[in-house]
Amino acid sequence: MLDYIKKFKFFFIAFFIVSVIIISIIYSILDIEKPLPIYQPNRVDASLVDSTIQHKKKYHTIANFKLINQNGDTITQDNYAGKIYVADFFFTTCQTICPIMTDQMTRIQEQIITDDEVMLLSHSVTPEIDSVAQLKRYAVEKGVIDKKWNLVTGDRKQIYDLARKSYLVVKDDTSEDYGMVHTENFALIDKDKQIRGLYNGISPASVDSLLQDIKRLKKEYE
Repeated sequence: MLDYIKKFKFFFIAFFIVSVIIISIIYSILDIEKPLPIYQPNRVDASLVDSTIQHKKKYHTIANFKLINQNGDTITQDNYAGKIYVADFFFTTCQTICPIMTDQMTRIQEQIITDDEVMLLSHSVTPEIDSVAQLKRYAVEKGVIDKKWNLVTGDRKQIYDLARKSYLVVKDDTSEDYGMVHTENFALIDKDKQIRGLYNGISPASVDSLLQDIKRLKKEYE
């Protein structure tokens, strides 16, 4: 047996090498990609997650909502049914990271402008300041296109709960009135209301990754 193996040793080595090359070529041609992960509360930075769901390991989805956008229209989950969307939290008077985040959201808007499957959703963390009129002024200033991007305000508790119990992207400021310390995080949400990615919204490189992940996510629905 050993003599047989030795006799054909080079054949087996060559066969193995050729097999690896062929498999690699087939893999490349098929462009096989792993699905994006589905984010669960127990796998996200605990400071961004409400204590009541930090243990949750599966079946996490974005809760139903009812908010008001920059045009005074009621926006609910129905407006995003069957859509992939990017969500973030901001406020119009922010002078630090918000302008950068908004610029990056504008860049995403430019990339998805003709794509009916993808939308944007920005929530104000200071709803008592960000009235409909204030959001409208901000939207006009930043070039928000209504059909692609809703800037929303509404009940503070609902926005707080969405931020910390649904999107998992905002810190609690420990006050008693549902205070929020927003972060630079963008969340990529799929058509099943699941979080499929979290990104640094002030990093162009991270937003580049988000744009690529939108394409990957769309392939899952083909």
